[in-house]
Amino acid sequence: MSDVIVGSSGYARLCPAGRSFLLDAGLTLNENPYERPLLKSELLDAVVTARAGIVGVEVWDADVFAAAPNLKVLTKLGSGVDNIDLSAAAAHGVTVCNAPGGNANAVAEITVGLVLAGFRQIPRLDANLRAGGWDRYVGPELTGKTVGLIGFGAIGALVAHRLLGFDCAMLAYDPYPNAALAAERGVELVDLDELLARADVLSLHLPSLPSTHHFVNHDFLAKAKRGAFLVNTARGTLVDEAALTEAIQSGQLGASLDVFENEPISSHSPLLDLENVVLTSHAAADSIEAYRNIGQINAHAILDVLGGREPANVVTS
Repeated sequence: MSDVIVGSSGYARLCPAGRSFLLDAGLTLNENPYERPLLKSELLDAVVTARAGIVGVEVWDADVFAAAPNLKVLTKLGSGVDNIDLSAAAAHGVTVCNAPGGNANAVAEITVGLVLAGFRQIPRLDANLRAGGWDRYVGPELTGKTVGLIGFGAIGALVAHRLLGFDCAMLAYDPYPNAALAAERGVELVDLDELLARADVLSLHLPSLPSTHHFVNHDFLAKAKRGAFLVNTARGTLVDEAALTEAIQSGQLGASLDVFENEPISSHSPLLDLENVVLTSHAAADSIEAYRNIGQINAHAILDVLGGREPANVVTS
């Protein structure tokens, strides 16, 4: 019998401080013992006695909530809650909290890294050298380029800040623009068509919503500046991968992708055969500091709800 079900693998290693907060408060933990997400059947068995949950990438649907009569609070080990049925959570009286900003710096840093890796083809050069080659690649510099941020929240604003040292001109499109933050970061707010026409780098920072599904589609890609570079460290559902593959094959643009429509990416994906693409395994948020921050945010939310206090970062209650 456990108080807290931990769906994320590697929790003890990644979030030792947050874990200690919970144990010191007298809570018992049922931690994912596998180096993979929990299967639905495993989650259904584990939630029966749980009063709280720490959510990784496993899916919390209506069936899971129905099987958890004692559940009071879920906390997401990150910010995106697209794997949690929020309507079902509300119907069962479960408070859902996330950790916005907890991994923002990690994602912002790797976003910049993925642009550099793509511009200068760093992974390709590394692979060639390890295979016994000594190839060279002449690519563009990031300095002085125009960067278009599509979504300008915590992560987008940090990307803008990190790029100050590269003397980039910063554009941003956001359906709910924060003019004060944009002015503070030296970012010009524009509409999407203008951003696509001007930007050398297109960096996605939107949430996964029905309205943003395949936000990057044939029309979007056709409007992009030829030779632009797309970076997605947000959500795989934002990009129509078939349309993107066609655009890359035509020379319209290149891309660095950390997230995919279906994960893990299929070994038969045509993206794997393209040269002007850098691919990583949904690892943008995976820094030591990010997990430390998020683990503590999660623990405080659980202790607040179980202690009858109002938690921070409530998504639904």
